[in-house]
Formats: sequence, C-alpha cells, structure tokens
Amino acid sequence: MIVVALGTPDLAVAVPPGVDALSYPGPAWSPYLIGAGIGVLSWLTFYFSDKPIGASSFYAQVAGLLGKFVAPARTGKLVYFKDNPPRVGWEFVFVVSIVFGGAIAAVTGGEFVSEWLPAMWVARFGDSIALRAFVTFAGGFLMAVGARLAGGCTSGHGISGTLQLNVASWIAVICLFIGGIAVAMPLFNL
Repeated sequence: MIVVALGTPDLAVAVPPGVDALSYPGPAWSPYLIGAGIGVLSWLTFYFSDKPIGASSFYAQVAGLLGKFVAPARTGKLVYFKDNPPRVGWEFVFVVSIVFGGAIAAVTGGEFVSEWLPAMWVARFGDSIALRAFVTFAGGFLMAVGARLAGGCTSGHGISGTLQLNVASWIAVICLFIGGIAVAMPLFNL
C-alpha cells in the first residue's frame, strides 16, 4: 500500500499497489482524488457553516417550500418548520449541485448513457418503464423516510458522521452496507 500526499500530509490517500492515483486507468474520475475532494469539502463545510454535510434535510426544505406555497398557515404551525423555517439555503444548493456535478462527471468521465432501462433491469424485470418508475419512486421514498428516521442520510452519516467518529454514524454505515449487499446479491445473482 502506497500513500500519496496530495499537496499536504493532511490529504494523504492510501492507494493500492500498481494504481496511479493521479491517472486512474478507468473510464471514470479517480475515486482517490474524488475521496480527497469530498474530505476537503467536509472540512470547509465545518469551517464556514459549522454544520456537517448532509442531503436529507433538502427533502424537508422542499416539502416546506411547497407547503408554504400550497398551505402557508398549516405549514407555519408545524413544529419542524418553526425550528427550521423552509428556505433555499446552502443544503438546497448542495443537493442541486450534486445533480449537476454528477452529470458533468458522467459526461467528462465517458460514462454518460441515454437509456430509460438498463440492460440488467430488462434482463431481470422486463421492459416496463412504468415498473421501473414505480420501483425508483418507491425506493427513493423509502430512503428519504429511512434517512429522516436515522437522523441523517448516507452523506450525513457516511461522510460527516464517520469523520467525527460518531458511533451512531458508524452503526448506520455498517447497516447501509449490509442492506446494499443484501439487495445487490439477488439483483446481480452473486
């Protein structure tokens, strides 16, 4: 195992033997440089906002903004929005930036595809776009509910929480991996 220092010793990244972290041989961006970038982003977020990186509050903020538009009196009475008034803050911009950043990474990394149904999905579940849309929506809904119940999302627990050595975050990340493996094994026939 080789350690590559990217500018300062604080940005040291462990790299497996035979892999050059600065010219990753895969079609995508180097996961080592991206990991280091996320670490620096986390430090900057703590420094400037004194808050951890997280995305699940975005959904509550969007719901609050929609609630203010549709039923402002009711939304104003909700306990959550009394403490966290709906607004477009840095968390909102963070999640929107993730979408645009993902698109930029896919295009520049040579991994952008334009398809409604991936070949693996068609092989396992058929060619119904409606089924794919339903499963995607249901999965996203369950993830949002789970993130709110767990007190944070994968980025909140997996990046910020583990960075702070938070025991609850480490437990959440372990459970996320177990759940991911449990779903991937039958899906990929492992």
